[in-house]
Amino acid sequence: MLFNSIEYLIFLPTSFLLYWVVFERLIRDLKCQIRLQNAFVVLASYVFYGWWDWRFLLLIAFTSLCSWASGLLIGRAETKRGSKVWMWANIVLNLGILAVFKYYDFFVTEFAQLFHISTEGLLLKVILPVGISFYTFQALSYSIDVYRGKIESTRDVIAFFAFISFFPQLVAGPIERATNLLPQFLKKREFDFDTAIDGVRQILWGLFKKMVVADNCAVYADQVFSNYANHTGSTLLLAAVFFTFQIYGDFSGYSDIAIGTAKLFGIRLMRNFNLPYFSRGVTEFWRRWHISLMTWFRDYVYIPLGGSRVNKVKAARNTFVVFLLSGLWHGANWTFVAWGAYHALWMVLEKLLRIKNRSRSTVDSLLWSLSTFVVVMIGWILFRSASLADAWGYLCGVFNPSLFTVPFLFVGTRKCVLLVLLMLALEWLTRNKEHALQYSASLSLWLVWLFDALVVLAVLQFGSDGHLFIYFQF
Repeated sequence: MLFNSIEYLIFLPTSFLLYWVVFERLIRDLKCQIRLQNAFVVLASYVFYGWWDWRFLLLIAFTSLCSWASGLLIGRAETKRGSKVWMWANIVLNLGILAVFKYYDFFVTEFAQLFHISTEGLLLKVILPVGISFYTFQALSYSIDVYRGKIESTRDVIAFFAFISFFPQLVAGPIERATNLLPQFLKKREFDFDTAIDGVRQILWGLFKKMVVADNCAVYADQVFSNYANHTGSTLLLAAVFFTFQIYGDFSGYSDIAIGTAKLFGIRLMRNFNLPYFSRGVTEFWRRWHISLMTWFRDYVYIPLGGSRVNKVKAARNTFVVFLLSGLWHGANWTFVAWGAYHALWMVLEKLLRIKNRSRSTVDSLLWSLSTFVVVMIGWILFRSASLADAWGYLCGVFNPSLFTVPFLFVGTRKCVLLVLLMLALEWLTRNKEHALQYSASLSLWLVWLFDALVVLAVLQFGSDGHLFIYFQF
């Protein structure tokens, strides 16, 4: 089920009313109320997730059950070694499932091509379950945190299933930690009208970024990337710029909708984006982009390897390990691995050369942000291309004399530029807020309603429904 679909428009208010009216108002016993609310969250989440393919439910249920059981076994183990065995058993099981569904056919095909072996009868050709990378990492964080003593294992299997399958962030994050999300399912949630209204506004802003900005940028980017050899360098550059904003509007829009939806149910999710395209360096960019994933790799991979508390060579190694794994996490394609290596290289160079923008000058900050944007945009060309050969061909097409010609403009290109600039302006003006529609208390009510109405009209006028979110494939 898509956030930007008619089905979800019916599903969300129905779930909201059942969640608060039936289980909050009609049931007085507190423990029973919490358990039934959690059971309803699991049911609603499974309906939401099974909307694509009911067979996916078997896998997420199996992952949830094994991870819950592993937590109990880790907690009951009499020795540290015993708890470590159960932790690693769950890690191997979950990563094994992920490897089979996401990477097996890719590596078998690559191995067969390398040694000129036929793949007949070797490929599984299984459908990639939507969001498997997200909920797998969420399940892994639970086992690891229980082992580390950061959270106690829970006996409440319903609350745990709700933690793994909570539908707003199930498919594309944020990747929540058990230390933050699970305790919220173990206590009473209070309905707060102001928080709910703020959640609705955050959903609206997410829909604006997805349906108005990202989907309009996609029209230009898709046409050019699918036929890049027949376009000038300037057109290829403009398409790369549009894809850069497409993937931001698409993914951060999803995150805003997820976080806003969670607020409607009395749940707080972590922030996943923080104005990444205003970053003044690649290192800063990765502190602001897909925050939940990068902090996951920081806490469970980078720091255990020694982080930056080791010599420069090992610190560089640790950075490359994290970003190569991050690239591979995004998909079974060498373009993602190269994309990860590309960013790791820039981060290592920044550290080695001690490149830090300490100047508070507006001009200097603007130049740093612009140069970082260009570096990131080139990386997105790798990310978007179907193969390394296509990425190289695209880059060669950009960096030639035709780069200095006037780009070809499709119908609606100018409108798309204005929409992107509007999004950036609103996010910059509200940079100290959670989202762009979180208004100052001093703003008069009629202005708030007027601006909300304008955003709704923009979604209705310029938006389109039914477009898949890019990160659904991960």
